[in-house]
Amino acid sequence: MPIPDSFIDELISRTDITELISGYVRLTKKSGANMFGLCPFHSEKTPSFTVNSEKQIYHCFGCGKGGGAISFIRDIENLQFRDAIEILAKKAGMTVPEEDGQAEASNRRKRILELNKEAARHFYQMLKAPQGEAARDYLATRGITKQSVTRFGIGVAPDEWSTLLDAMVRQGFSKQELFDAGLCRRGKKEDGAYDFFRNRLMFPIIDVRGNVIGFSGRRLDSGKDYKYLNSPDTPAFTKSRNLFGLNLAKKTKKGKLLLVEGNIDVVMLHQAGFDCAVAPLGTALTSEQTRLLAHYTENIVVVFDSDEMGQKATLRALSLLERTGKNIKVVNLGASGDPDEFIRKHGAEAFEVLLERSENNIEYKLLTIQNSYNLNTDEGRLSFLTSATNMLSDIKSEPEREIYGAKVAQTAGVSAEAVKNEVKKLLRIKKSRDKKDFEKETMRPRAKIQPASRELRYQNELSAPAEEGILRCLTFDPALIKIINETGFIKDEFTSPFLAKVFVILENRISNDREVSESLIISELEPDEASHLTGVLQKPESLPQGEKSMREYITKVREEKLKAQVPDEELLLEIKRFKETKTAEGNNGK
Repeated sequence: MPIPDSFIDELISRTDITELISGYVRLTKKSGANMFGLCPFHSEKTPSFTVNSEKQIYHCFGCGKGGGAISFIRDIENLQFRDAIEILAKKAGMTVPEEDGQAEASNRRKRILELNKEAARHFYQMLKAPQGEAARDYLATRGITKQSVTRFGIGVAPDEWSTLLDAMVRQGFSKQELFDAGLCRRGKKEDGAYDFFRNRLMFPIIDVRGNVIGFSGRRLDSGKDYKYLNSPDTPAFTKSRNLFGLNLAKKTKKGKLLLVEGNIDVVMLHQAGFDCAVAPLGTALTSEQTRLLAHYTENIVVVFDSDEMGQKATLRALSLLERTGKNIKVVNLGASGDPDEFIRKHGAEAFEVLLERSENNIEYKLLTIQNSYNLNTDEGRLSFLTSATNMLSDIKSEPEREIYGAKVAQTAGVSAEAVKNEVKKLLRIKKSRDKKDFEKETMRPRAKIQPASRELRYQNELSAPAEEGILRCLTFDPALIKIINETGFIKDEFTSPFLAKVFVILENRISNDREVSESLIISELEPDEASHLTGVLQKPESLPQGEKSMREYITKVREEKLKAQVPDEELLLEIKRFKETKTAEGNNGK
């Protein structure tokens, strides 16, 4: 059976959306019932993301995202409806009733997790077998101990075609399940298959609940294949939403998390006593991963490689991490290539000193900019000042701008006042530009009417505003259903299938004496639908004139429908003239 409506309503009533979203977004500015923060769904410098504690909804005036508790969790965690319900129910201390339609998908995911667990055991055992000799030699050269091998469950996929496949089939798993888990690929021959991971050192990717959700394999030879190969996305694993080592690092007592580039770095740091290291699975850091980091700590230290690519990756990571509102620092490894190399050369104590001397994100950016120019020339100093003041203008805190502005001035050999004035000028320019961009995006007529999602596009842009008005009236005053009944208005009169769907939701709630509110209506919609309806419900509506407004809206919808059915006389005359002109032109050309 589906999840009962009464359960969903109870769950929404127990969930405080401000508290929920505060776990992901730093909400600071308050205006009435609204809290503001930087939108987690798009990059912005001026807060346009608002959470309304009274209506229990959120809305971003920048990108248009909006909805209630369920749609927020679905969007932020990239989850299906039931998975989002599970998370909210757990927070609220409720148990979700079993849903028949979800049984198959749930069982499929469970089988993948079981298969991954057995595959991890297989890889671990293969490390001790003759086929694991090359991997054992590699571990020895990197200084990875047996204790670390056990702690991380490190194994090996031998340089053979179907070792894992054969072993898992013997344990009762099907080829299809191996395909679903991303552990095998289809061969050219019919019913053929071969192992996805071959000749690689294997690192199980374990989530914070202890499930083996995927694998990361490091190449053991010097071939042209990718250095690291990760499991493809499956019902149990999404690379961009997980961090290697977080299952262990989340237990740290150090009060911070170290973000490094590779799996080996994580293993070596843990081995050296820094049990707070994690890595982004061989890919550029994602916004989902930064939210995951922010969920477990207030202090994040970036320890990427010191080469040019590592510096670029650090700057990209900082642009994402700064949006979390956490304390961000950067470690400069100097001549040492990576954390693993530094520890092997200098030891754990030296690395601890390096952490204590870590720079905050602003200092790191300034140093990177400074190293990019020759400050012994006028041209170099001017270029440095241009880049540095542009960076300073992105800092929200005025005291920080002043402190680092003074450092920039000293480095460039100019007055602090000159730097301060330049930063102020840039702030004005950026503020004006952001305002224009915001107005351009939100105030253009088409954007005000049409949904962002193409799947929800309105067929009739003249009828749609009135159709939206009908929904607002019913949401804010369900008693206006009497006007709907008096006029005989039905869902088929909507030109928008989406708005008709919302109308049916409202009708059912009102007719069954269920509570009607923005958050409850939105809970029955998909995320894109919830976003658009939130915007629709934010538009002004005159409640004292509710009955009059409702009748006018219904009249407008019916007038537009009649226009679409009855041909426009002017249009018919224009078509007739066009045909006559074309005929005359054709005759003259003979």
